Amino acid sequence: MITLNSLETKFALHAVQQASLLVKQVQAEMAAHTLTKGDRSPVTVADFASQAVVGHLLSQTYPDDPLVAEEDAQELRDPAQQAILDKVTGFVRRVLPEATPETVCNWIDRGGAETGKRFWTLDPIDGTKGFLRGEQYAVALALIVDGQVQLGVLGCPNLSNGSQFDLGGPGSLVVAVRGQGAWTTSLVQPGTLAGLKASRLEDPRQMRILRSVESGHTNVGQVDLLAENLKVEAEPVLMDSQAKYAVLAAGAGDLMVRLLSPDKPNYREKIWDQAAGSIIIEEAGGRVTDLDGAPFDFTTGRSLLNNRGVVASNGVYHAVALQTLKELGA
Repeated sequence: MITLNSLETKFALHAVQQASLLVKQVQAEMAAHTLTKGDRSPVTVADFASQAVVGHLLSQTYPDDPLVAEEDAQELRDPAQQAILDKVTGFVRRVLPEATPETVCNWIDRGGAETGKRFWTLDPIDGTKGFLRGEQYAVALALIVDGQVQLGVLGCPNLSNGSQFDLGGPGSLVVAVRGQGAWTTSLVQPGTLAGLKASRLEDPRQMRILRSVESGHTNVGQVDLLAENLKVEAEPVLMDSQAKYAVLAAGAGDLMVRLLSPDKPNYREKIWDQAAGSIIIEEAGGRVTDLDGAPFDFTTGRSLLNNRGVVASNGVYHAVALQTLKELGA
């Protein structure tokens, strides 16, 4: 059984802390160098450096555990991208002095494993565009065993105490272990863990809906109609990434939805976009499902093929939100 004192938890906290602090350095020191992936979302030097660090640390601690992660080093191996690879390697050496361009690529490519009975999943930077704007983003790592998330850690460099917008502050590590609760501590100087609890807000007019700054994978109009039908009067909380899950778990938000964009009706969430955040919400007393009210199925590979969209809440108005979305045709 995994606990807050288990080796897995200590490893995950350490790996996410190291990756998050490195990403923070990249953000502070350089203009974002981006590549273009197939879906045209930007990939930064920080993405690659973060995944290389976690990939290597996992190899050292759990060499037999697969890692399923967002990036691969194919583009970095292109001679035309040598300057970016050198930049990535330079940053990784700050954490791992033995790094070379070749080992960095190999550590990144460790994330190309297949899912299995026990595996880790990583988003090296969730909310890349938030990172590029200097706003909210997260490093997200989770351990999945027998199709269920058992451990999740978020590194949120621009949140303090798990929920307060604090650009340039100490940041937050947020951790949840199945059956052990959700907790937060300082990213820069981890210490005593403080428990997180979802809000028990019962007045829908005061419901704080967490909304993405980026709208590529949601239906903005339907989110507006949801708020209107629930008679929400409170201003939404705008932010990117699974940092929203930390805010919701800390009781500073009440509802988050990811609906299907009219331009991408068949879009399915990647497992690394939901694994760590989902267990943090659940262990804080909230609820996470897809648009049909079903739990996430982490047995279908790199994507949540059996799930449509996301509804995350403090639990109080989850059923009402699901019913309203159904009536709206979501």
